Amino acid sequence: MMKQQDVILKVENVSKQYRLGVVGTGTISHDLNRFLAKVTGKEDPYLKIGESNDRSTKGTSEYVWALKDINFEVKRGEILGIIGKNGAGKSTLLKILSKVTGPTTGCIKYNGRIASLLEVGTGFHPEMTGRENIFLNGAILGMTKKEISRKLDEIIEFSGCERYVDTPVKRYSSGMKVRLAFAVAAFLEPDILVVDEVLAVGDAEFQKKAIGKMQDISSQAGRTVLFVSHDMGAIQNLCTKCILLERGKVVLEDNTNKVISFYLKNKITKNNNYEFFKGNLFLKSFKIFNKNKNIVDLVLFDSPLVFKVVIGSKKEILNDFIFEIKIKSDKENILSTFSTYLNKYKFHSNGGFSRELTCEIDSVSLIPGKYYIDLIIVKYMEDGKLSSLSDVANFNVIESNNFIFSNKIKPMYHGNFIMKYNWK
Repeated sequence: MMKQQDVILKVENVSKQYRLGVVGTGTISHDLNRFLAKVTGKEDPYLKIGESNDRSTKGTSEYVWALKDINFEVKRGEILGIIGKNGAGKSTLLKILSKVTGPTTGCIKYNGRIASLLEVGTGFHPEMTGRENIFLNGAILGMTKKEISRKLDEIIEFSGCERYVDTPVKRYSSGMKVRLAFAVAAFLEPDILVVDEVLAVGDAEFQKKAIGKMQDISSQAGRTVLFVSHDMGAIQNLCTKCILLERGKVVLEDNTNKVISFYLKNKITKNNNYEFFKGNLFLKSFKIFNKNKNIVDLVLFDSPLVFKVVIGSKKEILNDFIFEIKIKSDKENILSTFSTYLNKYKFHSNGGFSRELTCEIDSVSLIPGKYYIDLIIVKYMEDGKLSSLSDVANFNVIESNNFIFSNKIKPMYHGNFIMKYNWK
């Protein structure tokens, strides 16, 4: 049984309600009704109404629940990942945990000092220098001037902004602000560090550096980290436990691999919106499978991979076509192409209203990182007419036990591919 002193953060029945289309809590009549309910000891009448936060549908109520009955607890030294689609309530939850806003109902129990990094330059005064903002943020966190001075050199060195530390923050790029803000939050020894997707603003080198620092403060200093990200590779490498939010509710809380697997298997994509050739051909589905035939967007380095594509048509498919899958880097550079033309594969003209295509890759040799997929169709019978779809899917390559990557590996220096090799 878990000892109570091991729990550093406990969230009990937390909900957050918003009224759409207005600034504030609502109209005067709504505020008056709420006030009367409060002074007479009755329940707030507007807590009984409202809909879940589904952005894709038009609701009938002007009240929505961004969060509804959230319950979980975090032990000291744990790194908790929070994942979910856009609009699931992740950022709202972190703002409540960081005391930026309060919950509508429920309570949160803390057992330590909390620091948060929610948006670029959170808590920074634009007219003050980087050095002055370090002392300002430290004071907000409850640190003494002596404590901040002791950590000052480490903060500046980690941020990589030494040359500009005496320049007003308003002249910093967004990446520089993130570097400095993260360094301040991580080095001023909070008991709980809350980090939102903001790290995505930094470059790949800094992201790995920041993740390494979060691992250090958890394992060595015994501090707790709450981490929100859409990068499943970062979540898997960093987090010891994970929760999945959907429409403001906790769908699953378990170990990281189980939660990520559940999330990816149940994630819905509307691929039938993608059309080739003005709707004559369209993409019905595109799926990525691992060697165990599970749908994934996390791929182990040096492991096999399978792409499965289903092309639909409004009329029978009688003519052959060339089909290509292109893998791109985040800089839109094409890294590899898998083409039916290059390997002399031809389809059989057997009619029908759909075609399923399978492309098997023996081994993924891309270095760890995020990659994107374009699809190309070239018709034979229409003068080589070409139609393409961009960014229909993406996947993350992560480290495997077969190859050890250092945190300093860079595409610019090492390239995007690491071939199999042996030294003798």
